[in-house]
Amino acid sequence: MERSVTPDAILAILANPSPGSGSDLPELIVQVVDLKPAGNRYMFTANDGKMKLKAILQSSLSSEVISGAIQNLGLVRILDYTLNDIPLKNEKYLIVTKCDAVSSPLEAEYKTGVKTEENGIVLKPKQEFVAKSAAQIVHEQNANIAPPARLAMTRRIHPLVSLNPYQGIWTIKVRVTSKGNMRSYKNARGEGCVFNVELADQDGTEIQATMFNQAARKFYDKFELGKVYYISKGTLRVANKQFKTVQNDYEMTLNENSEVEEAINEAAFVPETKFKFVAIDELGSYVNGRELVDVIGVVQNVSSTMSIRRKSNNEMIPKRDITIADETKKTVVVSLWSDLATNVGQELLDMADKSPVVAIKSLKVGDFQGLSLSAITRSTVLVNPDMPEAKKLRSWYDCEGKETSLTSVGSGLSSFAKGVSWSMYSDRVSLLHITSNPNLGEDKPVFFSIKANISFIKPDQAMWYRACKTCNKKVTEAIGSGYWCEGCQKNDTDCSLRYIVAMRVSDASGEAWLSVFNEQAEKIIGCSADELDRLKSQDGDSSAYQMKLKEATWVPYLFRVSVTPQEYNNEKRQRITVRAAAPVDFAAESRYLLEELAKMNICV
Repeated sequence: MERSVTPDAILAILANPSPGSGSDLPELIVQVVDLKPAGNRYMFTANDGKMKLKAILQSSLSSEVISGAIQNLGLVRILDYTLNDIPLKNEKYLIVTKCDAVSSPLEAEYKTGVKTEENGIVLKPKQEFVAKSAAQIVHEQNANIAPPARLAMTRRIHPLVSLNPYQGIWTIKVRVTSKGNMRSYKNARGEGCVFNVELADQDGTEIQATMFNQAARKFYDKFELGKVYYISKGTLRVANKQFKTVQNDYEMTLNENSEVEEAINEAAFVPETKFKFVAIDELGSYVNGRELVDVIGVVQNVSSTMSIRRKSNNEMIPKRDITIADETKKTVVVSLWSDLATNVGQELLDMADKSPVVAIKSLKVGDFQGLSLSAITRSTVLVNPDMPEAKKLRSWYDCEGKETSLTSVGSGLSSFAKGVSWSMYSDRVSLLHITSNPNLGEDKPVFFSIKANISFIKPDQAMWYRACKTCNKKVTEAIGSGYWCEGCQKNDTDCSLRYIVAMRVSDASGEAWLSVFNEQAEKIIGCSADELDRLKSQDGDSSAYQMKLKEATWVPYLFRVSVTPQEYNNEKRQRITVRAAAPVDFAAESRYLLEELAKMNICV
């Protein structure tokens, strides 16, 4: 064995619980005992033959365990660490942030009279007490204060990736990448205020920090977007996946005792942008969720800039849509707003004929036209980025993609393939499952897929509305002539008709009424609302209109629907809205049924 366990390594660690970044550590080689997974990390017991200490490998070292470099009963050299106290358990945890594998597993646990470190108490020699005057103490304290220029050099900065709830004292250096508004809340415990910020360190690791009440009032004005701060004395907990907006397993809480200091007169840093790309054909599981996504694609189309009126303050903001594609042969529309629409959007329009590659971070996934993406305030767009994923995508597009037939991810929901997380075949339920559960969607809309036949379209219902040709919003007849659009704040001489139809559908379990909007209704009825209106308006003959509706019935469709409750005349009802519709692909349907039978262990 070339290397052996360092004698009294555990004692050396206990004597130096938080070594400085510039300090020279002695060689610390310990044996890994009882190695086991703990979430995305690995726990073990550090053994030096005399003492043992519970330890956790930082998540970035998990790959070393998976590859077999670090093994149970093997030896590792600890290069950097932090020793944390667990007050409730009266014990210590060694957080290993950097280490090297030294040897393959030993035949047995290394022992030289093992004594387990239980409470982590280390006795220190008694120090001589010297009486000092108050003036002497103040003078010595002032002499020991580091000048501001040297202050950053004297503190140990922890990378965000190394933080966890069990860590004791830490200081981070981060840039504010997003700042939320101060919000008021009221619950059973009373009223208060809260706001949060999103932080990123130099490596690009992100974390969300939340402040309540007194802490919120204390730090709201201190935090400024884009500035760099030192933060300490915060607490961490496991992030709530339902509400987290950044890629981190933990979230931070700052209280009134936390310390936040702006990094002044120091070289600022721009966090490295880290991406966690989601393929376009896998975006469906994120629809209408809080989790943001990163995408990369080749630009297929760039629209001109349009102005949209914001509902909250009636302000006009620029918007531009771009269509991107990736190796899944799917396309998706991304809406850029404000500066992204006018600056980056214009840059993309100027080079659209070259089909640039774009990497976009932090997008919301919506269900408009089946599925669409929308940028938010903190979204980042990189054009032709220098990264492996972009080079791979460019190679695919130049060799194959530009000649490939591409389909929209929103309209291609009927294609079925094993492993697709969201399609017409995921979350398949019967109509009875929906209609027998009146509380579905009370907290937020729920989504299902159904297979049903359209059994009835009421011919005398109001099947369409007059819409603005620019924004598709409802218009009213203007005084004199023309139509007034509240959204665009303008008169127009003409308008278009857009469907909003109630259709009854049936399956083997029962029936239900669905609300169907323009794009899906056009697929089902087979013509636009303007064309159907002309059929209905034919002098003294409505048979063509009636026949058109009849032709649409008793045709099987696959529907993707959302379910929400609503009140009508003080009566609680379900509103089932069609988000996507497609004719049944009987080959795909057969494969789906065979898979369902296989799950039931039924031989066919």
